[in-house]
Amino acid sequence: MQSATVTSFDSLKKAPAPRGPVTIEETGLGADQLVRLFVKALYTGEATGVMVADRLRLPYAIFEPLIEGLRAERLVEVKGTAGSGTAAYRYNLTDRGRDRARQYLDANQYVGPAPVPFETYVREMKTIAEARGYIDRERLRQGFSHLVIAPEVLEQLGPAVNAGKAVFLYGPPGNGKTVIAEGMGRALGGDMYVPYAVDVDGQTITVFDPVVHEPLEAGDSADEAASVVRGAPRDRRWVRTRRPVVMVGGELTLDMLDLHFNPISKFHEAPLQWKANGGVLLVDDFGRQRMRPEDLLNRWIVPLESRVDYLTLHTGRKIQVPFDVLTAFATNLDPKSLADEAFLRRIPYKIAIGDPSVEQFTRIFEMNCNRRNLRFHQVMVAYLQRRHYEPNNRPFRSCHPRDLLDQVTALCRYRGQEPIISRELLDAACRAYFVDDAGPKAPAPPPQVRRRSRNRLEIH
Repeated sequence: MQSATVTSFDSLKKAPAPRGPVTIEETGLGADQLVRLFVKALYTGEATGVMVADRLRLPYAIFEPLIEGLRAERLVEVKGTAGSGTAAYRYNLTDRGRDRARQYLDANQYVGPAPVPFETYVREMKTIAEARGYIDRERLRQGFSHLVIAPEVLEQLGPAVNAGKAVFLYGPPGNGKTVIAEGMGRALGGDMYVPYAVDVDGQTITVFDPVVHEPLEAGDSADEAASVVRGAPRDRRWVRTRRPVVMVGGELTLDMLDLHFNPISKFHEAPLQWKANGGVLLVDDFGRQRMRPEDLLNRWIVPLESRVDYLTLHTGRKIQVPFDVLTAFATNLDPKSLADEAFLRRIPYKIAIGDPSVEQFTRIFEMNCNRRNLRFHQVMVAYLQRRHYEPNNRPFRSCHPRDLLDQVTALCRYRGQEPIISRELLDAACRAYFVDDAGPKAPAPPPQVRRRSRNRLEIH
């Protein structure tokens, strides 16, 4: 199943935005924690109060009384002003303040948006899960509109997405198990809010990852910063993103499923399944990881059953994290060879992804031609089938149209001609792509015979 141009798809429901704090108490953090963040943010150089507050994603009014205390302790001094009011004062650390900042950085080098209390994060995740709703056939078709997928497969995927349970996608390689998992994320659709970081007893855990999460906001513009949620500005410590689709393949190790503590920066990074909360986590090429499948399955037996995960901070404290993840395992191996009955029971949806039919293969070929502005004619698919598939008993694969057309395009560019589709170019692409399709073999040269001695011949 190969994708065409991806169209936008929005959820029917929008995730509720977290309400912004207006007092120190409403941040869920202690005054000492906020002071530490402010001082560390000033360590890089002079800045106005508004600039520092914006970096920490909190209103300046929350920091105003804290700054007065820092000035009283002679940790911070005013170097000038960029306007009227204390918010426009240009603050700088004194020598004593820089010493204090180094002490804070030695304990924790995190400098960025203020963390969200872990309890607040758990509460918001429950709200996000309740706001997700369910999908129907039409919404599922929209989520998979960029794919050619059999209706019977959609009928199996729909209940799996609604249930939020784990899914086994299995079948021959190259038939779109990975893009189907992406389609599941699109079918979920909509947006959600992800915190930059959370706080657990003074320990910082970063959650937002720009590689995983796709922000839906252009930036912290004045309009966005002033957006109102239930009578108050929304909490800018959270980022509005699309529901994440996290993919991991053969590089997956057990260590990647635990909190990562950096001994230099002294704060944690959330593992993959935490970053995937509210979306889809795809374990691609399952069974080919650098660990035994049994080890991964045993690690996730509890989360898949109870919908919570247990992680351990470097201090030894265990925390219970929501596991609101639609987990998909994609493999071209036999699922029975990878997991026992006890684990397969916890993956209630096992969906076989087979080879495409001739009609489906033709549609995929046409879609990929359209993407490359190549003229499509059904006779080319018939030629491929007659010349390169049937003689070799080669099955159709959903990835073949994309890969063969890429070969054709590359060959045309090498020859300095406008990309087109011809039988000669398709033959060349197939010879390069299929290992058992090298075309007719050239006849072997006749042996060379020369007389080595009077009574002996040598054949070369």
